[in-house]
Amino acid sequence: MPTVTMTSTSCAPASPCIADARRHTIAFLDQARTDHDLPVSQRARDITQLVVSELVTNAVKYAPGPVRMELRINAHAVDIVVRDSDPVMPAARAADPGRIGQHGLEVVKAITEELLIEREPVGKRVTARIALLSDPPRGDTAHR
Repeated sequence: MPTVTMTSTSCAPASPCIADARRHTIAFLDQARTDHDLPVSQRARDITQLVVSELVTNAVKYAPGPVRMELRINAHAVDIVVRDSDPVMPAARAADPGRIGQHGLEVVKAITEELLIEREPVGKRVTARIALLSDPPRGDTAHR
C-alpha cells in the first residue's frame, strides 16, 4: 500500500500551498493507478481533489500552526488525513441555501464514505475516505 506525505509549515489562506495540495493529490492518484494498477476512477480523482481542497483550506484558515496532509491508498479507497494545531472540533452547520460560504464540511460529509474527526495531543486529525471505484458513497460518517 503506497503512502505519500506532504507537510506544509507556514500556509496562509492566499498562499499556493492549497493549490500545491491539489496538484500533489492528482500526482499521487495518477502514480497509484499507473505504478500500482489501482482502480482510481475519474469520480474518485475529482472527489479526492475537492475534499483535499476543502480540508486543507479549513485547516489553513483556522489553525494557528502547521498543517500536515497525508494520503494513503489501498485497492478500495483513498484516505485523506489532515492534521492541524487547532483544538476546536469542526461541525457541519445546518443546511442553509441562503448562507454564503461555510458549506465545506457539509460537502465533505455528503461525498465521502467516511469522515472521522479526532482530537490529538496538539490539535486534531480529520480523516476522509473515498472509494476508488465509481459507486456512490454510502453516506456513513463517524465522529469521535
